Amino acid sequence: MDFDDTPKEAGVRNAARAWLEQNAPRRTAGTLATRRRWRDASAEAQLEHVRACKEWQQKLFDGGWAGVTWPTQYGGRGGTAIEQAIFAQEMAGFEVGAGALAVGVGMVGPTLMEWGTDAQKSDHLQAILSGHEVWCQLFSEPGAGSDLAGIRTKAELDGDEWVVNGQKVWTSLAHHSDWAILLARTDPDVPKHKGITYFLVNMKSPGVDIRPLRQIDGVAHFNEVFLSDVRIPVSQVVGPIDGGWRVTHTTLQSERALIGGGEGIRFGDLVALAQSMGKSTDAVSRQALAKAYIRFELLRFLGLRVQTSLSKGVAPGAESSVMKLSYSQHTEALTDLALSLEGAKGMLGIEGGPEGGYWQQQFLSQWAVRIGGGTDQVQRNIIGERVLGLPREPDLTRTEPFRHAQG
Repeated sequence: MDFDDTPKEAGVRNAARAWLEQNAPRRTAGTLATRRRWRDASAEAQLEHVRACKEWQQKLFDGGWAGVTWPTQYGGRGGTAIEQAIFAQEMAGFEVGAGALAVGVGMVGPTLMEWGTDAQKSDHLQAILSGHEVWCQLFSEPGAGSDLAGIRTKAELDGDEWVVNGQKVWTSLAHHSDWAILLARTDPDVPKHKGITYFLVNMKSPGVDIRPLRQIDGVAHFNEVFLSDVRIPVSQVVGPIDGGWRVTHTTLQSERALIGGGEGIRFGDLVALAQSMGKSTDAVSRQALAKAYIRFELLRFLGLRVQTSLSKGVAPGAESSVMKLSYSQHTEALTDLALSLEGAKGMLGIEGGPEGGYWQQQFLSQWAVRIGGGTDQVQRNIIGERVLGLPREPDLTRTEPFRHAQG
């Protein structure tokens, strides 16, 4: 594992840091309350969050840092994966972000670059990278979450259009999105993984009904989406018809790496909380903080392992699942510790908690991180089967035609 930058990588880091210093405010321990604003439950605050994300993405685009690894013809920098990782590390030290655009930039973009047609790339990639298009992910369904290949939403060909009917759920920011990536079943007479097609769908299409779901923390971040006779041109199919599961793997791998990368909470934030609560000299709290420091360091070393692979031009494989699982477990322990440090104040609601209720918000919203992108159980299965070489769990539905397997 390499711990130090090469001379070229150090040059990129210095350039990124200099640009960020000129264009963004630095993070400090006292800005947690400010960082909570994107979780404000009001519709106005959510719209402001999306607007701020688009503004920052446009600034990144204009400065040449929006897509470090993206080809220059789409507005990218034409750099390497390690250079992208370096910029992300540096940006974590500043009070900026484009989270509302994460699906488009982090998942749709890489998928279209690998599987999209020239027209699809021309229509969407630069618009995604510059922040002009917000995307969401129409994958999960009420009966197909962890077993994503069990989707029932169907698409039937009618001339030069596909007609889609079904229901999706847990769709992040669907109510603010312009476009979506969609999985639908196009052949029910083959095993479930073989009859799925990957589509691009305009979220303003007739028949798209978006219903926000208010979560435990009061924020309507997720949505359920009903699709009733939604017509999608054949030109919006990504990859082969009935072969969308292979395309999906590209998207899901990007999603796991995106979630596993975390949101920029640092050990110093916990220390600042302990100091403000008068717990920094308490022996039990200091022991808990020491354990938290170890977890932060383990995640850092996992990140360095991925960074080393990227530096050598090797695409990460199962590391994304390892990072996702580790980050999920870390999030659980981290938020438990934060509220315990607050003592009795940890029982206060979001509006009454210390630091503007930031840690209450993190505690309540941890489930989105731990379930989204594949649960801990799903990640363990991936690691067991693809890393350790363990046999697959028995699943008779993998070989039966989907129509028969569903009864």
